[in-house]
Amino acid sequence: MAKDEINAFLGAGTSYHGKLHFHGAVRIDGNFQGEVESDGTLVIGQEAVVEGTVRVGQLVLSGNLRGEVEAGGRVVLHKTANLQGDIRTPVLVVEEGAVLEGRLAMVQPDGSTTPAGTSGDNLF
Repeated sequence: MAKDEINAFLGAGTSYHGKLHFHGAVRIDGNFQGEVESDGTLVIGQEAVVEGTVRVGQLVLSGNLRGEVEAGGRVVLHKTANLQGDIRTPVLVVEEGAVLEGRLAMVQPDGSTTPAGTSGDNLF
């Protein structure tokens, strides 16, 4: 299986409540409420609505997410993204037009914060 290959998909019109654990990559285009945990990649499509706690290796957001996000690798917010909640990640990529309401902590993979002035409790 290719590293970027989607191995699970919650399509538009689907609703799921609970816990999602996976390896590889998962794409959500429907509604999800609960907890997501993985060292892989979570892709949240433009029409998706996700509420809960997300702990993943990488998050690629194009839709709506409300909750806490912790990504060991990176978070990518595309121009249609709307994230309401706190983010902890070493790398944040934000396209013009994306909405982020919450706190951001830029952390190294070992959990330590980046040098002073580049992280903290900045509100957007």
